[in-house]
Amino acid sequence: MKAVSVFPHRRQVRLTDEPEPALRSATDVKLRMLEVGVCGTDKEIAACQYGTPPDGHEHLVIGHESLGEVLEVGSEVRALERGDLVVPMVRRPCTRAECLACRSERQDYCYTGEFAERGIKSLSGFMTEFVVDDERYMVPVPRELREVAVLVEPLTIAEKALAQVAVVQQRLPWACPMERGGERHACHRAVVLGAGPVGLLGAMALRHAGFEVVVYSKTPVPNERAALVEAIGGRYVSSETTSVDQLVELVGSIDLVYEAVGASQLAFEVLRVLGTNGIFVFTGVPARKGPIQLDSDLLMRNLVLKNQVVLGSVNAGREDFESAIRDLGAFQRRWPAALAAMISGRFPLHEAEGLLRGRDGIKNVLTFARGA
Repeated sequence: MKAVSVFPHRRQVRLTDEPEPALRSATDVKLRMLEVGVCGTDKEIAACQYGTPPDGHEHLVIGHESLGEVLEVGSEVRALERGDLVVPMVRRPCTRAECLACRSERQDYCYTGEFAERGIKSLSGFMTEFVVDDERYMVPVPRELREVAVLVEPLTIAEKALAQVAVVQQRLPWACPMERGGERHACHRAVVLGAGPVGLLGAMALRHAGFEVVVYSKTPVPNERAALVEAIGGRYVSSETTSVDQLVELVGSIDLVYEAVGASQLAFEVLRVLGTNGIFVFTGVPARKGPIQLDSDLLMRNLVLKNQVVLGSVNAGREDFESAIRDLGAFQRRWPAALAAMISGRFPLHEAEGLLRGRDGIKNVLTFARGA
């Protein structure tokens, strides 16, 4: 079968021929891959910034944002059958007995760092024609989400972050009051840093959760991302024309910042103006660069005197995948055109290298088979 592979020592990306996998246990499921999204992580691995091949291999099959169709199931598989659509989870637990997170099936909080990740660290990914994995890492997707289900995995980043925000903010009066008739209105202000797929999906999740949303990104208006933000009832502001201090004048007190750009200079500038009782969520991982200057005394004073919280969030658990699937359905009903616009184009496998080298678009997707 064909696969897209990175050879770190050769600094090379190319199509490879891989052995087609077979079921190995009674709980295994074989998938025909339908679509795999290309994200910033894939591009960084293709640029050999990181990425670890499986033991004994010189190359890593990449890809972790995926949608597959069940072809075959083991004798003890109960929740899936041939023809079902599924999104496979990415991270696999470490084997250390003392890791409470992994032993509790929350490997997204692994204590040891010895986890593996499909297409990223020590395990082959999903940018290939067939995949076999255990049923417990497969999340079923309703057929009506077929055209947008490849967005599930990037949406899980926002879902996990918002779940943590909800827990943290139980420390204070936080929930929006209810209007007559039980409809929730926006009473909290969120700023999303970055208008890539993770940022835009995060903006959708925040709008759906009842936040006023401003997306703060570099590209001047007009542009397709700004139009998408406006279509969901948000506001797009360009950092090219509006400073961070001017952003606060436009927004007012910022209750939540959802960082999805991986730019530390911008992130800490916005952290400086986070509002009282606010929470700042980091999800981006900056590239290795030189140090930046920041007013650490001001940041520390704000954190203490304004009751602020800063947290980082990475990967996602099964419940976050299930939340993403539920919310994608809600987005599709509420903003069908905007959700469809998230996918810029679908491309055959032989165009993978060009996509990994930086083709423009919000979310470019490789297609393997139409399937069901």
